[in-house]
Amino acid sequence: MAVFTELSDEDRQLISAAYGFTSLLSVIGIADGDSETTYLFRTRQGEYIITLFENGAQPLDLERAFETMEALYQNGVPCPKPLRTVDGDATSLAAGRLVAAVSFVPGASPTFAGPAKCLSLGRVMARIHAILERKAKCTSTDLRTGAIHGALIRENVFFLGDEVSGVINFRLRHEDAFASELADVLVGWAGETNGELNDERARALLQGYQQVRCLTNAEKQALPGFIMASTSKRFASRKERALLPEIAVLAYRSVTPDILG
Repeated sequence: MAVFTELSDEDRQLISAAYGFTSLLSVIGIADGDSETTYLFRTRQGEYIITLFENGAQPLDLERAFETMEALYQNGVPCPKPLRTVDGDATSLAAGRLVAAVSFVPGASPTFAGPAKCLSLGRVMARIHAILERKAKCTSTDLRTGAIHGALIRENVFFLGDEVSGVINFRLRHEDAFASELADVLVGWAGETNGELNDERARALLQGYQQVRCLTNAEKQALPGFIMASTSKRFASRKERALLPEIAVLAYRSVTPDILG
């Protein structure tokens, strides 16, 4: 069930004081889901997205998300700039809710992403992985791991034209194999209704990715299996689940050497 927490004048003043906003020009509520309420705060310093978490958010989780965003933002990845409180914290409190603030990023989520958008997304995802990769000694037989975004779905990726303008919502950031997230993105952005990957979109996404970060031999060998697992998750709750074995095999077979490059 959708929720929306109304902010009183006192709540707005609390948030403004917590983040050092000296002049609040307007506050605009943004309709959201069942786990958070979002506002756009327009100030003389700039525009900021203020999020009130309705349930499940923990200060430590948000601190980790902030540290990830800070590392990415400082390295030029298009994502919001995390805004810490005047005391240096990742969160504050208002209206009985945990609050976080980030800079506003322009753009919109696409209803459909063609090859050009997939190419840009591949590049950005690879930049994220390259920056957050664990700095241990690795060989070409290793599955590389590190912090991943965890939810690179369309709602969390903004575009201006065909270029990614912002990646948002790092709450599900966690450690995993990069090939696992790559598979989820390929299935989510290039998967067809029968489970196969669209050749053109998948090729563009992988091309963009490998322009920034080359896949290891182990990652290329493991990717079809990750694609099969991700496709199974995607179709498990759908009416096509009776055909899940066939769909999963189609997905597995669609990861051809030609697509991998």
